[in-house]
Amino acid sequence: MRHFGHIPSASRAGLFHQEPAEFTADSPANTLAVALGATLYSPATRPRLADDVRKQAARGVVSMVLCLEDSIADADVEAAETNLVRQFADLAAETAQAPQDVPLLFVRVREPHQITDLVARLGDSVRLLSGFVLPKFTERRGHAFLEALTAAEKACGRRLFAMPVLESPELLHLETRAETLAGIAVTVDKYRDRVLALRLGVTDFCSAYGLRRSPDMTAYDVQLVAHVIADVVNVLGRSDGTGFTITGPVWEYFRLGERMFKPQLRRSPFLEGRAEDLRTALIEHDLDGLLREIELDRANGLLGKTCIHPTHVVPVHALSVVSHEEFSDAQDILRPERGGGGVLRSAYTNKMNEVKPHRAWAERTLLRAEVFGVAKEDVGFVDLLTAGLAG
Repeated sequence: MRHFGHIPSASRAGLFHQEPAEFTADSPANTLAVALGATLYSPATRPRLADDVRKQAARGVVSMVLCLEDSIADADVEAAETNLVRQFADLAAETAQAPQDVPLLFVRVREPHQITDLVARLGDSVRLLSGFVLPKFTERRGHAFLEALTAAEKACGRRLFAMPVLESPELLHLETRAETLAGIAVTVDKYRDRVLALRLGVTDFCSAYGLRRSPDMTAYDVQLVAHVIADVVNVLGRSDGTGFTITGPVWEYFRLGERMFKPQLRRSPFLEGRAEDLRTALIEHDLDGLLREIELDRANGLLGKTCIHPTHVVPVHALSVVSHEEFSDAQDILRPERGGGGVLRSAYTNKMNEVKPHRAWAERTLLRAEVFGVAKEDVGFVDLLTAGLAG
């Protein structure tokens, strides 16, 4: 699979200075953590789940979570598990000759015992499973989940990843946050080889205070949430080798609501790309707020995003592509002859590149460039959005 693999090769060639690289479920963990992109959640109760997975993969989705937790009622868990096992078997049969048609698949469970039970029930179709999403993750709950994952991995003989969700009240409350974060850090470090990425449960954060952000606001406008995100990145997202990929929070909106504030998308990029109709459509579906939040995610150290609607996928991926200017700066900073440090003017002559302080950023940028590609010099996010939506 590859990002933007759903658009014709001729179109990709016209958009990318460096095309996104192919990867598989067996690629190195650091590649997969970046490649997750827009991770689309779907309730495991859907009767045509296997067809849904294939359809979304054909539209550019490369990672999905099939949910047995908050997206379904408590009374539906047993039926959802049965449906999930059946749909995996159908998907395995349908894609036996075309495994590239299957995105990275994860199952969001409620309790540790579900991990070992589901792996046993999946049988041969477990080959389609990349891992599990672990809800309300804390040091106490986390050990049980990760030990169950370890046991399941040994039982099926397949590498399985964990994606803990950081969403517990202990993490939100100021008096317990530091201790909770420290405990989580110890736990995920112990199982580092199995932790692919950490996910943020911002909806649960807001729930603890009876809050809900409007489509005019990003997660960073809700100060309680913004402070937690900052602390999570501070402890768990460091670039010194101890950190993990941390993904952006879910965007809850996907259709028009009453708007209080002006749209957040400037007209000029869309006029230049002759795509003003696209700008209108994005605003009508409340996606201008999503685009702003994606940019703020990356500025605050997050990569990828939890998505609950297919319309969110292409904007996340379009804004994940490395610009030609970013790529030029990163390459300059990492040239071997720059190993001693120093300061240089960027090739675009509009900024200072300081070799030692910017090195970690440059390394992260080139890894993103590998999986999302590098846009041509005259290609902007509007062009990528347009191509991605056209498919």
